[in-house]
Amino acid sequence: MTVADNLRESFRIIAASRRPGEVRELQGVSIAAAGVAFQMFNAAFLSTPVANEADLARRILLASLHFDARGLEWAWWVCDDWMEGRVRRQSRRLFEKNGLRHSVDLPGMIAERVLPPVKKLPAIDVRRVRDAHTADDFCGIGSACFHVPIVWFREVFDSQCVWDRFMSYVGYVDGEPVCTTAVIEGGGALGVYNVATLPQHQCRGYGEAVMRHALADAGRITGIERTILQSTPAGLRLYQRMGYYAVTSVAVYST
Repeated sequence: MTVADNLRESFRIIAASRRPGEVRELQGVSIAAAGVAFQMFNAAFLSTPVANEADLARRILLASLHFDARGLEWAWWVCDDWMEGRVRRQSRRLFEKNGLRHSVDLPGMIAERVLPPVKKLPAIDVRRVRDAHTADDFCGIGSACFHVPIVWFREVFDSQCVWDRFMSYVGYVDGEPVCTTAVIEGGGALGVYNVATLPQHQCRGYGEAVMRHALADAGRITGIERTILQSTPAGLRLYQRMGYYAVTSVAVYST
């Protein structure tokens, strides 16, 4: 459950940093809503394992009523290891029955210790987000790589206090911002998020370089070595080489 706990904490940090944000615990449901246009950051999570299909249907309805009352577009992030086998097999039908379309499945991965690189990585200038300039660069890369309007991305990260716990890093090559990584402490692990490299700079090792720098810096600060992430298909082989292995699947459903 480390993956689920860390994922939920990452959303709580963002939601708690914003004036319209909301962090709430309902019966079996955790709400971490940033109150933004980007629906993926108005999120619901399971807070305890699901017993049966009726239990899951009740929780989906509970979250739906919560967000409908606030007029927000929103998303469910659900780790399949929180659901018994039959419930897991029926879960997509239950979510879609309640008006939530399936967006993506992401392998939830853990590494007890990140392995050394298999080849020499490029030397890049990595800066932690500490000011408006690095924050703008972080959001710009995220917008381009995740195909999200820049105004949506900036709205999510528009509070300066979010950067204190959402440890974020930008990699620069010849002064140009090219890649990002963010690290969140939670659930007894460091969660890796927002791993992104601008398309014209991909396949050069920049993404791995900034990620390793970020993990080393966050590990020094927190003393935690265990890390988790949710992998995209493009990053899966790299993460496996780094020592990550899948322990769950994270399904995302959105309105």
